[in-house]
Amino acid sequence: MAVKRYHQYCPVAHALDLIGDRWALLIVRELMLGQRRYTDLADALPGIGTNILAGRLRHLEGAGVVRRTKLPPPAAVTVYELTAEGRALDDVLRSLAQWGGRTMGSPAAGDCWSMYAVHMRFRPDTAVDGTYEIRFAGGEVMSLEVRAGTLTTVHGESSEPTLVLEVEPEMLHALIEGLETPESALAGDGMRLLTGSVDDLAALARMFAPGDAPAAAAAA
Repeated sequence: MAVKRYHQYCPVAHALDLIGDRWALLIVRELMLGQRRYTDLADALPGIGTNILAGRLRHLEGAGVVRRTKLPPPAAVTVYELTAEGRALDDVLRSLAQWGGRTMGSPAAGDCWSMYAVHMRFRPDTAVDGTYEIRFAGGEVMSLEVRAGTLTTVHGESSEPTLVLEVEPEMLHALIEGLETPESALAGDGMRLLTGSVDDLAALARMFAPGDAPAAAAAA
């Protein structure tokens, strides 16, 4: 099947020729977190068919956005990563996130937050320096490093975390939205504090709480 093109001498149209297909930018979004295996990408993008994922990866490779590489032993697995051209799309994704965030509303209880959603919700005015490692049920790990009001997100564990939290997504959502206090969240089955204090957990909740919420978490 022939690949569709806009056939317009326009940088916007040219960019969309390269990364405008459905799922393409979400694949790029996932690879902003670092090298990922094919199965990692499939798990992170529920609803994408295996044929679509394979086709999008081939197209992005051909466009110079993504490359395949094989990790050395003992891993010896093939992973996908962004090229320099691919990483240059970070500013594009941040702008899209800011624009989309204006009308996106609050997350549903079971929603998994992307890195860009985390940055969109971050409140520098409430920032507390530290490294906050979140281990989601199911194996996904995200580390949030806060320094001088600036947030950096890393896919994976931190070497020196201030806080390590093992949590069900629904319970983290309830804490951040102010439906649970740190104490009540920890009293249930959906959250365990492995490193750090209740005060650290309250600080984490405040940094991502809704701006208009007199939340239980914000009051902790």
